[in-house]
Amino acid sequence: MASRRDFFTAFKKINEGEVLTVRPPYGKDELSFTENCPECEDKACVEACEQNIIFITEDGTPTLDFSKVGCTFCEDCATKCEADVLSLENIHSSEVINAKFVIKTEACVAHNGVICFSCKEPCIDNAILFNGMFNPVIDMDRCTGCGYCVGKCITNAIDYSAVSINSIVVE
Repeated sequence: MASRRDFFTAFKKINEGEVLTVRPPYGKDELSFTENCPECEDKACVEACEQNIIFITEDGTPTLDFSKVGCTFCEDCATKCEADVLSLENIHSSEVINAKFVIKTEACVAHNGVICFSCKEPCIDNAILFNGMFNPVIDMDRCTGCGYCVGKCITNAIDYSAVSINSIVVE
């Protein structure tokens, strides 16, 4: 089970105190989550998640926890969502999660001269690039926000924060 500290790293304060949350993929927009999810009694998205990374926050909306594993984009959360907050028809957020990932160089063993590819190996999008054998960086143009790198990093050197769902661009 994730610690309370891990849970709150999924949040990022932005202008005027608005809090953004890392949402499951296939979401329409933030307003859909805040208006429709608290009324949902089934919380089918949580039950449908094979990775067990979706959980419900105090405000009744779903968020993701990457502390152990990432999202496979299996589509089950979207197909089970009766409120249509998560839907496969939401092309703008299909197979992309509203999160930005950063490698903390001071905590990363590769940035400190130790050969380590624990974050790169699970990245199926090849979004983690290395300068030689050291100095990994995340290519946000390739990153889908699946979160697998977070749980695999042996030193917890990868942080993530939410970005606006409406800023997600899928090509």
